[in-house]
Amino acid sequence: MAVKHQHYGNLIYKPIPGGADQTDEEVTQIDIEKLLRKKDLTDEFKILMMKYDCALSDVRTRFGILNKELSLRNKRNPFESIKARIKTPVSIFYKLEDKGVDFNIENINEYLSDIAGIRVICSFVDDIYMLADCLERQDDIRIVQRKDYIQNPKDTGYRSLHLIIEVPIYLTEAKEYMKVEVQFRTIAMDFWASLEHEMKYKKDIENAEVITEDLKFSADLINQIDMRMQQIRDKIDESK
Repeated sequence: MAVKHQHYGNLIYKPIPGGADQTDEEVTQIDIEKLLRKKDLTDEFKILMMKYDCALSDVRTRFGILNKELSLRNKRNPFESIKARIKTPVSIFYKLEDKGVDFNIENINEYLSDIAGIRVICSFVDDIYMLADCLERQDDIRIVQRKDYIQNPKDTGYRSLHLIIEVPIYLTEAKEYMKVEVQFRTIAMDFWASLEHEMKYKKDIENAEVITEDLKFSADLINQIDMRMQQIRDKIDESK
């Protein structure tokens, strides 16, 4: 579950495969660096990204502790893997542009809540809700938003549980709360979402409507399989 950390001196970023960061940009990383220098925001931007990286580290540590405790109590790991990323500067630029606001530090803090993102991949649906509840009960975490796309899937068939949380980071002279987006999926949900993302950002796909219908049908099948696997595991637990 190793994660590549960001190098803020050269502004190198690594998005999660299958994530929402755009790939075919007209604006480049070099363009963003020039824009930051023009606005005299380079150092301030690096500090902000450092804070988000610290928040990611904090949330990963919390899940690591939960994993150790729950694996001892329940004799199995509550999640399979964790993926983490800091949104790329280019993706930040486009997201602010979509919202019709200028690219600056104030707007990044005000309008974006997914600069830091963690995806927790679980084997079973009930592990998703159990982990989310454990996280929400920690008294130094603020819950900004909770969206349950498992109970209420998107029209495309997308399923996941999304939390926007604020976690404290402790700096030399202050404590600051930073936003982190946490996504919970089963292995099957994550596999489906990666394929749906590939189609979403691929241009000129033949039979796009048919593929979209197939994906929706597959999402419903995957949900049935997730529920069936949950029932089988529950029976196994009851027999112990």
